[in-house]
Amino acid sequence: MAELAGKVALVTGGGSGLGRAIALSFAREGARVLVAGRRADRLEETVRSGPEGAMRAHGADVTREEDCERLIRICADEMGGLDILVNNAGILQGGSAETTDLAAWDRSMDVNLRAVFALSRLAIPALAARKGCVINISSVAGLRPYPGVLAYCVSKAGVDQLTRCMAVELAPKGVRVNAINPGVVVTDLHVSGGMSASDYASFLERSATTHPLGRPGRPEEIAALALFLASDRSGWITGTTCSIDGGRALASTR
Repeated sequence: MAELAGKVALVTGGGSGLGRAIALSFAREGARVLVAGRRADRLEETVRSGPEGAMRAHGADVTREEDCERLIRICADEMGGLDILVNNAGILQGGSAETTDLAAWDRSMDVNLRAVFALSRLAIPALAARKGCVINISSVAGLRPYPGVLAYCVSKAGVDQLTRCMAVELAPKGVRVNAINPGVVVTDLHVSGGMSASDYASFLERSATTHPLGRPGRPEEIAALALFLASDRSGWITGTTCSIDGGRALASTR
């Protein structure tokens, strides 16, 4: 039997990268999945790539509370409830303590941290009704600092602490909350954040030296961990920050 048969999942940032891989993994394991994001064309591509009838797309900006409310209503009223919330939507902006202006800081916090709290808070009643779970996509940058991505590091550290706090508070309701902390994974995150294609190619080459296992990760590897955390196999796990980074947090400072 499929691991997530009968479950309903909401995955933000589901149009590409980790969000797409996670949504497809869940759908292939029997879940009905609502994928949310800002680009309708990418969301529809995700839906077309999954099992027929298992997925639906809805355009949303997770920094807008009304959009978050609509996503939860769709799950509760049209899909029968909510078992799994994956807070994956995020942005990566470069900048140091000297070069990051307040607008860039606020944007990182709004998308990477505030939106995670806002959507999770709205989802609590639906998740509690079905003893569901929250999976927050954090980063190795939440566990240790890296130069040149100040706001990103701080926002992801905030996601990790939010994960622990909500895990403690929601445990009596039977709701589990965990975070996944990837190292460098081959997606379009860095290019979307302003890195040129040539610089990104060089960055991936350097990842062979910054990750002890000698390579960057693949979205499917992160999806496999998300599937485990969403399944009954992880029923006694909550409040964890799960590193999946090829050893990067152990060894790399850049």
